[in-house]
Amino acid sequence: MEIIDTIKEEEIEISLLKEVPLAFARNNLVMPVRRTDGSLIAVVADDKGLFALRDLARRYGLKPLPLRAQSGVVIDAINKFYGQVGSAEEVMDGISGEDLSSVATEFESPRDLLELTEEAPIIRLLNALLLQAVKEKASDIHIEPYEKEIEVRMRLDGILHKVLSPPKIIQDALISRVKIMANLDIAEKRLPQDGRIRLLIGARDIDIRVSIVPTSFGERAVLRLLDRRHGLIGLNEVGLEGEDARRGGELLTRSNGIILVTGPTGSGKTTTLYAVLNRIHTEEKNIITVEDPVEYQLKGVGQIHVNPRIGLTFASGLRSILRQDPDVIMVGEIRDYDTAEIAIQASLTGHLVLSTLHTNDSASAITRLIDMGVEPFLVASSLVAVLAQRLVRTLCPHCKEAYEPNDAERAYLTLQSPSQRAAPDDGTESFSLLYRGKGCDKCRGSGYLGRTGIFELFHVTPEVREMITSRKDSQLMKDYAVARGMKTLYMDGLHKVRRGITTLQEVLRVTQKDYAEE
Repeated sequence: MEIIDTIKEEEIEISLLKEVPLAFARNNLVMPVRRTDGSLIAVVADDKGLFALRDLARRYGLKPLPLRAQSGVVIDAINKFYGQVGSAEEVMDGISGEDLSSVATEFESPRDLLELTEEAPIIRLLNALLLQAVKEKASDIHIEPYEKEIEVRMRLDGILHKVLSPPKIIQDALISRVKIMANLDIAEKRLPQDGRIRLLIGARDIDIRVSIVPTSFGERAVLRLLDRRHGLIGLNEVGLEGEDARRGGELLTRSNGIILVTGPTGSGKTTTLYAVLNRIHTEEKNIITVEDPVEYQLKGVGQIHVNPRIGLTFASGLRSILRQDPDVIMVGEIRDYDTAEIAIQASLTGHLVLSTLHTNDSASAITRLIDMGVEPFLVASSLVAVLAQRLVRTLCPHCKEAYEPNDAERAYLTLQSPSQRAAPDDGTESFSLLYRGKGCDKCRGSGYLGRTGIFELFHVTPEVREMITSRKDSQLMKDYAVARGMKTLYMDGLHKVRRGITTLQEVLRVTQKDYAEE
């Protein structure tokens, strides 16, 4: 037998996988590849897989043609390629003539979702939606009821795309199925409910946060997916680079003070905080977090899950943490005065405190803390730095092409004031070429694949501390910082545009810039 190291995606016949059950492939460690010239090609790990391939080939009246690979290669291939079988649309087409109002009353955990294919129609449909979301790396699934239909949308790289319009008749059954999986009350349809689902999909551990709210046309569900295996990334992978990365690294060596990460919901703040914790975590440091909810497990870090129903809030959890002898404290979010006050007191008594805040830019975080009721002199003495961020879609590497920018695009790229103007990272001032995505199968025709961050690192210097104490306007502080070399979100975005990482349209979309502002 020929020995191989990898199984390439382009060699797989997806229609063959639909005919060979996942359980058969897993139990026998046999990965069907394709049918060709009277033969059935498959990759096997041992003799058991070889015998299984012979039985399989006999069923199709073909000759077995085995390739051998290590068991880990075969298992990875089975998990990867079986996850690409079928879409929610195909499942919907297949069950349209069945009784769509039926719903399961039980979910057998921890069976792998890939194996649950022959269950009730509603189960098959929801499973197919979850599989498709994981396969396409969607962050959210929206199930939205309207007067005469339901609409299912998925958020891919921050943008919602419509994937399905099931008939209105299955609305209650589909929402009930979601509730059952999330251990929610299926009889309660008047009040909002929140729950969690934990699934195995192709050996991947997926954590799903479920939110259900009543609307005038029925209950609306949003499912947020978190892949525990791919959640933790490094600071360089989030997009923080160059001088900002160097200065940020220096700030993280401090033993006290507050470092805030700011931005709107869904801008990647928590991911950045986890990347920071990954960077600074050592055996010598005691790191404790208070989160709502705990999104990713960090080995060697104490993580507390907020539960307001029993009185465990950010503020009360933070008070308890201070008695646990921490070196570094991470607070999921500063939402109120109590949390802000305790976080500041912790930073002033020798702890490094990391947290997030919902503000539009970095300097606005100072105003927000003061608006909460924190005294300006306390903000000035405790705050070390504020990192504002946004997520931009990155260009698809498979269909990226260079083009010559038009006059309007050149104007955006050169319209910064002299104090703000930053030379491109390649050392040239030329904007003769930009990049865009043509659209291909890999990126669903969008021209974008994946996301990265753009950042604004506001360092609290002694001069800025004086401005905070004097209650100066946040815009004055930002202008002061920019005049001394701080890159704004927009400027950092332009650097990534010039380097072909993203597009000008993306940067303008997330920074909400227009000519008037410049």
